[in-house]
Amino acid sequence: MIVLGIETTCDETAAAIVSRDADGRGQILSNVVLSQTDEHAAFGGVVPEIAARAHVEVLDLLIARALDEAQCDLSAVDGIAAAAGPGLIGGVIVGLTTAKALALVNRTPLIAVNHLEAHALTARLTDGVDFPYCLFLASGGHTQIVAVRGVGDYVLLGNTMDDAIGEAFDKTAKLLGLPYPGGPQVEQEAKRGDPNRFALPRPLHGRREPDFSLSGLKTALRVEAERIAPINDRDVADLCASFQQAIVDLIYDRLRMGLRVFAERYGVPNALVAAGGVAANQAVRGVLQRLATQAGIQLVVPPPALCTDNGAMIAWAGAERLAAGLTDQLDVAPRARWPLEQVAGSHVDVRTQG
Repeated sequence: MIVLGIETTCDETAAAIVSRDADGRGQILSNVVLSQTDEHAAFGGVVPEIAARAHVEVLDLLIARALDEAQCDLSAVDGIAAAAGPGLIGGVIVGLTTAKALALVNRTPLIAVNHLEAHALTARLTDGVDFPYCLFLASGGHTQIVAVRGVGDYVLLGNTMDDAIGEAFDKTAKLLGLPYPGGPQVEQEAKRGDPNRFALPRPLHGRREPDFSLSGLKTALRVEAERIAPINDRDVADLCASFQQAIVDLIYDRLRMGLRVFAERYGVPNALVAAGGVAANQAVRGVLQRLATQAGIQLVVPPPALCTDNGAMIAWAGAERLAAGLTDQLDVAPRARWPLEQVAGSHVDVRTQG
């Protein structure tokens, strides 16, 4: 089975070709990603109109390149998958409309993929993880703890009440005058800072429900920065280090609760899986490994290129759904909001079906 995947939900335009064999093993044949970081850097964040226009300009070329690198003709593709949400609606429309046109012309099944489901299933492509497993999804737009029980069978255990972790990193960077994208910049500054200089809060610490809240932490950081203004390079490093340590402590406490809730409901998970751009942060990876070791389970973190938005994860989710007989009609609608737990599925482990 060969599937073309298209990703246009935010500021990466991506196309990929992925194969899935009868035993459920996957292989990436090509994975082409074009980032729009430079186009948005001057604004300190993603501008939806600029993102959508950039997708229109390059998507056809990226699809052609993905097919060429995979040495695959469009007529050999068994399914065409596109991220149908959640995301910036202009970009989602571009990718899904393109997929519909290709599916119609080539009489190929269309799979409308939930972007979060693609993140949730990537560990099965890279590491062959069996259901059920616990997913920690942390990105610029999402912070969730999810029980992944099967294709289309997701139970939300914990969510953020306000900001996502990646968003908090980016807003911290912007507040401190660091370049966009902010997450990697904060991590670099934190390496040379003192994490104990500023006493920042750990919201919801100790609460049984494994939810997150970042707005209070972000506000506390701003108050500290204003209190010592004007800030110098040492202040910036110490603020970043203190902020990152607060995030790490929050992840440890909230995810520890999430794993406990998972075990109570479904038994011990087969793995702790991390996805999203925040998983590239080495301090975050360290605390995830500590949690997995304490729980006696495997930590699975896909390679950085597959943690951030890419076409291979969309193609793989499409292949998983196609193997389970889950396809979509050409009138399927793009969605700006599409909670993962509302994704329809077969509620079975397709790995056992071939």
